[in-house]
Amino acid sequence: MPQPKLKLKIFVILLLPVMILLKELFHSKPSLAEKLYSGSVYPPIGKAISKVSGLFPFSLAEIIVVAVIGAAAFTAFQFISAMLKSKNRLQTIFNTLINLLCILSAAYCLFLLLWGFNYYRQPLAYSMGYSIEKSTVADLEKLCSSLIEKTNQLRVNVEENEKGIMLINDGFKSVRQRSITGYQSLAPIYPFLGGTYGLPKRILLSQQLCYTGISGIYFPYTGEANVNTLVPDSMLPSTTCHEMAHQRGFAREDEANFIAYLTCKAHKDVDFQYSGYLLATIYSMNALYEYDIDRYHELYSKYSDGVKRDLKYHSEFWKQFEGPAEELQEKINDTYLKSNKQTDGIYSYGRMVDLLLAEQKTNNTP
Repeated sequence: MPQPKLKLKIFVILLLPVMILLKELFHSKPSLAEKLYSGSVYPPIGKAISKVSGLFPFSLAEIIVVAVIGAAAFTAFQFISAMLKSKNRLQTIFNTLINLLCILSAAYCLFLLLWGFNYYRQPLAYSMGYSIEKSTVADLEKLCSSLIEKTNQLRVNVEENEKGIMLINDGFKSVRQRSITGYQSLAPIYPFLGGTYGLPKRILLSQQLCYTGISGIYFPYTGEANVNTLVPDSMLPSTTCHEMAHQRGFAREDEANFIAYLTCKAHKDVDFQYSGYLLATIYSMNALYEYDIDRYHELYSKYSDGVKRDLKYHSEFWKQFEGPAEELQEKINDTYLKSNKQTDGIYSYGRMVDLLLAEQKTNNTP
């Protein structure tokens, strides 16, 4: 191995602890992360990368992921072959280890620089002027009741298929073209939701992705909001807006969900509005179930028949894909969230309800 190349690889490897220290600094001082990165450095980076990748009609992220998996398999084969042929196996192991550490360090450092530091920014509630306070079960019941009432009203005006399940004509193609409307409506109020980014992308391997339980993926290296287009139509608009929230620098899952709800609610089209309210209703009712199961069942009975059909279909859709792949992905996702200081792991998704309750108390309406 030429000495200059080795020095470069060691330099890249040594960048990792530096970036980790910066990550810890941002974690301890969210206001600093907001000022030095999320509110200044990230927006132009995110927009630039997203605009470039947006020139391609297909998901670059999907191609990269498949290519990386293929490259990893090929590299493993090469390593085994080299070990069998090598006269100096320790040198082969050293070279391979250096190359692997270099690649992993470069990938993680790029992840943080291109997007990952957004995990440590100030909470969305702070940016929106909301106060997150302890709420009573009565507050939660009021929220659920109000959301159910609005969801029922919106459900009357959405399209249905022959089985009475919500239908969006032209599916993701239609959702993709209209997805920006809610963000444009909220941008004058919340400028951090504005900006021009590439449109969300269809995941071609959506069928395979269903077995992992994943409905969408934001890929920081290409700035693409990727959507599993097989998810039920009732969730397609809110899922799309969720990934677009990540694109705008909001990394936390609970905050991306809340932004999806807000942007769907602000949309001019009823299918988006319904999807947003249905998302909020599901999370709020799930929270109520944990605290007052009797009240949960009482409120559940107030769902309209159309909403019940959509929820049943949503449950049956994902049930058919349950299995080892989904369980493995859940564990990986839980580990990923915890590694980025989302200490509740996958359960941090439930904190969306705190934002819904804060909105209810601030505006006196969901």
